[in-house]
Amino acid sequence: MVTHPIDPVFDNRSKILILGSFPSVKSRETDFFYGHPQNRFWKVLSAVLNSPEPISVEEKRQFLLDHRIALWDVIASCEITSSADSSIKNASANDLTPIFTAADIRRVYLNGKTAQRYFDRLLSRSCAVEAICLPSTSPANAAWSLTRLTESWAIIRQDLNE
Repeated sequence: MVTHPIDPVFDNRSKILILGSFPSVKSRETDFFYGHPQNRFWKVLSAVLNSPEPISVEEKRQFLLDHRIALWDVIASCEITSSADSSIKNASANDLTPIFTAADIRRVYLNGKTAQRYFDRLLSRSCAVEAICLPSTSPANAAWSLTRLTESWAIIRQDLNE
């Protein structure tokens, strides 16, 4: 059983919550979200928000807070082989209450179908805001180019600009 080692990022100004499934081995090693250099999460967000791509963990954390984005994962612990989402078993959910208590979250965005599947199974009944599934930024989602991902993810701007 592997326990999620990364704390959520949010503050009282957060307007949206992005949820992934569970951190990859590389993310667990770097102790921050989307730590694999081939994951396009940071490239996509910086393109969507017209901001320089953050590099260090502290820059990434500040980038999220500056743009009023909360970030965490659906799964708190699970059995997983390497970083393969398809191998996830016996998953338990993270408690989103601290984020929803601290911030006025307008919408939840799910990074990929695995996040959506586990959100639907573990968290949807307790979540009072709409959740929208976006295409995964994972390098395993090779069918989606950076341009297509950026176009799809641009929807997050609507909630950040209100």
